[in-house]
Amino acid sequence: MAEDGIWHGGDLATARALFPDAPEPWIDLSTGINPISYPLPELPLSLWTRLPGASEEAALFAVARAAFGVPAGAGIVAAPGTQILIELLPSLAPAGPVAVLGPTYAEHAHAWSKAGFRVIEAANLAEAQTAATLVVVNPNNPDGRVLPKSELAQLAGRCAARGGLLVIDEAFADFTPAMSIIPNLPRGAIVLRSFGKTYGLAGLRLGFAIAAKELTARLAAGLGPWSVAGPALHVGARALADRAWLAQAAAERARDAARLDALLAPHGRIVGGTSLFRLLETQTAPALFARLGRNGLYARRFQQAPERLRFGLPGDEAGWSRLQAALAADAPAASAPA
Repeated sequence: MAEDGIWHGGDLATARALFPDAPEPWIDLSTGINPISYPLPELPLSLWTRLPGASEEAALFAVARAAFGVPAGAGIVAAPGTQILIELLPSLAPAGPVAVLGPTYAEHAHAWSKAGFRVIEAANLAEAQTAATLVVVNPNNPDGRVLPKSELAQLAGRCAARGGLLVIDEAFADFTPAMSIIPNLPRGAIVLRSFGKTYGLAGLRLGFAIAAKELTARLAAGLGPWSVAGPALHVGARALADRAWLAQAAAERARDAARLDALLAPHGRIVGGTSLFRLLETQTAPALFARLGRNGLYARRFQQAPERLRFGLPGDEAGWSRLQAALAADAPAASAPA
C-alpha cells in the first residue's frame, strides 16, 4: 500500500502482514503485469559504466515510433516509467477543472490534485462536460472499458477548444494495437504508453508520451538529461522491435485470460478486464480475498469497491494449479455474507 493511502498492486509486504501463515512462495495476482517476461538480451558492461548516449535514445525513439504508429509530425518522449509522466502532466495544462473518467488508476486524479487543480472524478462523460482537461485510461484499468477512436477525437477537439488537454493512458493497449489513437493523433491529445506491463519488465522503468512536439519538448525539459537509463534504452529498443514476440504473447495471454474467466465465473460475475487481468464482482469478495490470501495468493482489492477483485495471470502451471485449488477450497464459505 502506498504511503499516500492509494492501494496498488504488487505490495506483497502487505499480503504477508495480512496472512503471516500463508505458504510461500506467494503468487502475486494483484498486478496487471505480463507474468511471462520478454527474454532479456545479454547487456554490454558499457551500458552500466557510462551515461546513456544520444544515439541510443534516438534508436529507441525510432523503434518506438514504428511500434506505436507515431505520425511523422508528432513528438515522442521517453521516461523512467509512465508514473513520472503522470506527475508532470499538470505542468502542461491551464487552470482546471480536470475530469478523470473513472473508476480508474488512482494516481491520475492524485497527481492533478497535488498540483492544485480541482479534480472531477467522473463516472461517465456527461459528468466531465465542464472540464477543460479530461483524463481517460483506454482500455481502462480495472474494467477494460474502451472508448472508440471517433469519440476520443471529438473529446480531444472539445478539450483543445477550451485550451485544455485530452490525456489518454494506453498502458494496456499493446495487445490490441488497432484500438490505439496514436496513428491518427488528434490535436489536443497526449497519449501515454507503458512498456513494463506488456513486456513483463516493470522494474526496468520505461514509458512514453506521444503528443504535439511542443508538448513532448516541455515534458523532456521537465525530465532533464539522461532520464532513461542505458540498459532500459537498450532493452526497450530490442523488445519493441520484436513484433513476432508481441504477436505470440498477445495470443497466449488472450488464451490465459479465457482460462482465468473459466476459473472465476463460478465465484461471481466477470465485469471486464484485459488479457492481462480480469475483474470479478461478487458480494463475497472480502471472504474470497481472505481465502486466497490464506493460500498464498494475492488478488487486488479496491477501497471504493469492496465487492470487486482484480486478478492477474499466473505465470506457470504450478501457479494455475494453486489458484484452482484455492478457489475450490472451502467452497461453502464463498457464499457466506462478507
